Amino acid sequence: MYLGLDLGTSGLKAMLIDENQKVIASADAPLTVQRLHHGWSEQNPADWIAACKIAVGRLAERHPAELSAVKGIGLSGHMHGATLIDAAGEVLRPCVLWNDTRSYVEAAQLDDDPRFRAITGNIVFPGFTAPKLVWVKKNEPETFAKVAKVLLPKDYLRFWLTGEYISEMSDSAGTAWLDTARRDWSNELLAATDLRREQMPSLVEGSEAGGALKQALASEWGMTGPVVVAGGAGDNAASACGMGTVADGAAFVSLGTSGVLFAANDRYRPKPESAVHAFCHALPGTWHQMGVILSATDALNWYAKVTDKSPAQLSTEVGDTLQAPGDVTFLPYLSGERTPHNDAAIRGAFIGLAHESDRSAMTRAVMEGVAFALRDNLEALRSAGTELSRITAIGGGSRSRYWLKAVATALNLPIDIPADGDFGAAFGAARLGLLAATGADPLAVCTPPETAETVDPETAHTAAFEEAYQRFRALYPAIKTLSGE
Repeated sequence: MYLGLDLGTSGLKAMLIDENQKVIASADAPLTVQRLHHGWSEQNPADWIAACKIAVGRLAERHPAELSAVKGIGLSGHMHGATLIDAAGEVLRPCVLWNDTRSYVEAAQLDDDPRFRAITGNIVFPGFTAPKLVWVKKNEPETFAKVAKVLLPKDYLRFWLTGEYISEMSDSAGTAWLDTARRDWSNELLAATDLRREQMPSLVEGSEAGGALKQALASEWGMTGPVVVAGGAGDNAASACGMGTVADGAAFVSLGTSGVLFAANDRYRPKPESAVHAFCHALPGTWHQMGVILSATDALNWYAKVTDKSPAQLSTEVGDTLQAPGDVTFLPYLSGERTPHNDAAIRGAFIGLAHESDRSAMTRAVMEGVAFALRDNLEALRSAGTELSRITAIGGGSRSRYWLKAVATALNLPIDIPADGDFGAAFGAARLGLLAATGADPLAVCTPPETAETVDPETAHTAAFEEAYQRFRALYPAIKTLSGE
């Protein structure tokens, strides 16, 4: 048996799979986010430990025999978080999360240093880890002076599980300290933020061993024999392992809270000016590119709240038959935008409202706006040297057939819908635990799920969607002047 632990922003999921990768059971424990000030987003790392105890404890209660046979544990987690540890291994302050934007000034300052883009292959975004440490140094100097280790969220969980300070390539690529081509920390970039290599965890590949489970925890959970803890992955790379998106050109679109267009690469292809992330993948010798929009299902959830309807009700109201875009255009920049604009200040808008703009028309506009933002991501990936022939859909928004048709037509790409199953980050983490414990061939393990159905672009609406997309593109510079910059 193999255990995957996925530390998400809103909860921790533990998933148990057998040697044939059949899902045996899973359990969840909720987490909350603290927002003490505007733009802040924090969690107490002690809550991650409590959630892990709850989730694995539930598996121990319900499936003791299966849990006793665990030989490998894989880890996945939300990226970019700054978890600061002192010399005694104690947490110095709450973790500053990926969606915390307080360090936007520090991020811009680091990004002005050409070494960061040259070495990491990425813009220094406000959500990344390095600018958060610069902010801490500036605003909490007593805390900064005590920092012995900087850990990403899942790697703090590893520290609790194993007692070791270890990270891996995919998550570390999102710190703005990794030499992404060389897959190693950059002493030069660390020094630029007044840090040293010894304050970083050691690095392994995601499918390699990254520590061993403490005997006390193994005994508590009824596990017999040694249990290896894999390097693991950042959440999107872990999802890619779960989806089998590991070979060059394989891709998925995630319609979750945020939207992600993820493409696996067999070599390093940076183009930071496109705002495409060029990160290491979780498997040796592989990289990936990723475009990110900050509000996907979050945009529909917001509109649902405004209209006092559920997202499911709104989706049912528009039906399954794709319509050509109307006169209403929606810009989904509710909390700024990452790819391709790298603009934390931009905000969303409805454009083209008229007396006849009913709720259904506005729902379609919200879905189309997200689809067009993903098209922006596709164009950014193309500019960075990646061409896609088809993509697989995951995430809660992919349950809406209308939305998938809109995305397929806006991107002019077929979208595969996987057969029923959970192929997300927890499953990918469990696969990495299997690889670390057995030494199996990653490509033989990280295979894609069967396709239940394919949603093809609707050629009758291709021209209308292209025209609407060009209108969408023209609106960003038009409203940028109104966003207070």
